[in-house]
Amino acid sequence: MKTLQAWFGLYRPRYASVLVYMLQNTEYRVGPYLKWYWRTQDFSKVMYRRTLDQTRVAKLLRLALLAGMGLQIILGLLLIVLWRWNDLVAGELFGLALIVSYPLVWAHLVVVPLILGRELQTRPNERRLIAESKQIFADHPGVKIAVAGSYGKTSMKELLLTVLGEGKNVAATPGNKNVASSHAYFAKRLTGNEDVLIIEYGEGAPGDVARFAATTQPTHGVITGLAPAHLDRYKTLEAAGKDIFSLASYLKNKHIYANGESAALLPFAKKSKSIELYTATGSLGWKVKDIALTPLATSFTLTKGKRSLKLTSGLLGKHQVGPLSLAAALALELGLTEKQVKNGVAKTVPYEHRMQARNVGGASVIDDTYNGNLEGIRVGTELLASLKAKRKIYVTPGLVDQGKDTKAIHQQVGKYIASAKPDLVILMKNSVTASIQKGLKTANFKGEIRVESDPLDFYTNLEHFVAAGDVVLMQNDWTDNYA
Repeated sequence: MKTLQAWFGLYRPRYASVLVYMLQNTEYRVGPYLKWYWRTQDFSKVMYRRTLDQTRVAKLLRLALLAGMGLQIILGLLLIVLWRWNDLVAGELFGLALIVSYPLVWAHLVVVPLILGRELQTRPNERRLIAESKQIFADHPGVKIAVAGSYGKTSMKELLLTVLGEGKNVAATPGNKNVASSHAYFAKRLTGNEDVLIIEYGEGAPGDVARFAATTQPTHGVITGLAPAHLDRYKTLEAAGKDIFSLASYLKNKHIYANGESAALLPFAKKSKSIELYTATGSLGWKVKDIALTPLATSFTLTKGKRSLKLTSGLLGKHQVGPLSLAAALALELGLTEKQVKNGVAKTVPYEHRMQARNVGGASVIDDTYNGNLEGIRVGTELLASLKAKRKIYVTPGLVDQGKDTKAIHQQVGKYIASAKPDLVILMKNSVTASIQKGLKTANFKGEIRVESDPLDFYTNLEHFVAAGDVVLMQNDWTDNYA
């Protein structure tokens, strides 16, 4: 039951913004939006950590909601006044009912048609743009590299963009814009003079990757890894793997490079001997040696016959060595000089919130909050275990979209954390906290465990919590639409 304070919160102008925010975060899908709405007890606590993205559609939806809500309240008040004048109780009750019911009326009977109307309006336009982009990609003379996987896609795309950009004219899909409509808008901006295109594929449902490949028509493919993700729609890890490896099928297993350190990926990759694996030991015939890790950099030597390249990157962790070696080896195959490759690798830095290190009061804080999968937890905890520190601190809320295996996966999360032997583990209170705690207990974790009920307050005041010499690893985020 909602508290009286929470109920009155439905009558504030902010309520309209909250509804649109909820729509944005559920990608305007009716089912997830309605589930979130019914689950929410206090709307004042929604849109607490983030703000509404003020897009044109969001502004129009908010104005429509405010106008409709206001008109309904005014109509209800007029009915109460008019029937009070005529002393008719039924009319007053009807007017009162209009006022009381407006939160539900506008949350469902109005918002849902608006979503559906937007879909009817935008879908035909998107289909036209996608059809046009297919021809643009087909006519483009450049090397087209598709990047797919359950994790590490954006980091790999940015890595390739940085290294290949030292000697080639390279264009890549921006940010994490990785769906069909994003690919279409990307195609519209191409000049046709680019040497290399890098296109990130954001799988979300069965058939996505095959559709993306048919449209973008890549010449090369990189598969970054396979881990539990989007299992609310894929249902099983095998289904997700089949979808991702439809990229290899499109390319007939030629010019496909797969992460050999992803255990779940290997059974799919081994189906064809022509699929090249990249690992921390090397790729494309190049061998890795002398790996050195710090909280701020990763360095190693790449050798092939008598050739040797000493490379240093701002990317963090041993798990970055495989992708870096692939980017360097592929750049050399595409015609870059060794000097260009060294300079390119030296410019690689963590993408925002992906193993991004910063100094806070003398402590090294590694922000990996955009990570959202079990494999990311594994490599992150391995990195934490390898670093020297006065005090090691691990922070996480857990993972979302883990389907029916949520409890088992989060118990494994607890075991991975325990293996890093941090001095302090900080968990954000939510529906998976108990499962992580159970995994920590099973692994006989001896350090301190704290549970934070206010994540925003914790992250905002982090500098008051850490001390010089600490290493803090923060992994994953927990958006408002998850309990």
